[in-house]
Amino acid sequence: MHETLPLLEISDFPAIRREAIETLQINIGYRCNQSCVHCHVNAGPNRTEMMSDDNLELLLGVIKARGVRTLDITGGAPELHNGFRSLVKAARALGVHVIDRCNLTILFEPGQQDTAEFLAQNHVEVVASLPCYSMENVDKQRGKGVFDKSIAGLQKLNALGYGKSETGLQLNLVYNPQGAFLPPEQGALEADYRRELAAHFGIEFNHLFALANMPIKRFGSMLISKGQFKDYMTLLRESYSASNLEGVMCRSLVSVDWQGNLYDCDFNQQLNIPVPGRLHLRDLLEADLKDSAVCVADHCYGCTAGQGSSCGGAL
Repeated sequence: MHETLPLLEISDFPAIRREAIETLQINIGYRCNQSCVHCHVNAGPNRTEMMSDDNLELLLGVIKARGVRTLDITGGAPELHNGFRSLVKAARALGVHVIDRCNLTILFEPGQQDTAEFLAQNHVEVVASLPCYSMENVDKQRGKGVFDKSIAGLQKLNALGYGKSETGLQLNLVYNPQGAFLPPEQGALEADYRRELAAHFGIEFNHLFALANMPIKRFGSMLISKGQFKDYMTLLRESYSASNLEGVMCRSLVSVDWQGNLYDCDFNQQLNIPVPGRLHLRDLLEADLKDSAVCVADHCYGCTAGQGSSCGGAL
């Protein structure tokens, strides 16, 4: 795999400073039942990295100490971690809003047949990857058969009340472009998704998040291999919008890797750009990161290009 950090480190991206922590986004482990070409984590079935029980316990201590409002759990497929359900229950008992970044196909893996029911029972928000409403495009990006399983997963969640306004069970979808271009306008794309998924599959959902692909890990390496990296970075730079700076996730979110180390965002985590001082979860027991500088590089243009994008979609 081609390393992209050397191509991103020299940057003129504007300085950003932090506000109080509202969200902890934890990468609970890199093991996944899929190996997607756009994956910035390089997750897959053969990855073994998993967060320890000690760090899971420490995480709950930080939530209490910092008054964290949202726990955003990602991976890999986070549901494959043996401590996933205990963590969800403990966080919900503390009154924390929990998000599960779900790839949908995991709901049909051995041992996961009741995962959808568990998520509903604990009122977990599901953010589900569905890069297109077309089978051809999804299977091209994520593997043969993924689209059909994803649709079945969405139908299963709908049957439990997800995506329906009266239940309060949030089901949000994530769109990623198929190549080296920016996502279309989120509102119009959401309308297309809503129309097509309802007409063909009877599926309902709450919102669509349109995210730009980051020029790191698998996607960045693919750009280099195809000779498209420079052109893609030019696109991101030329599409930069200063108004997006106010809404970037790194102002109020801290990313935590499977070892408990802290980063300004999930992308910095995958590039191994830690917060200043190389802090750990245990450091948050005593102090917040408010007013500290965010570590930036050229990939940050991916969050501020065009309509902008963060873990919650367009800015």
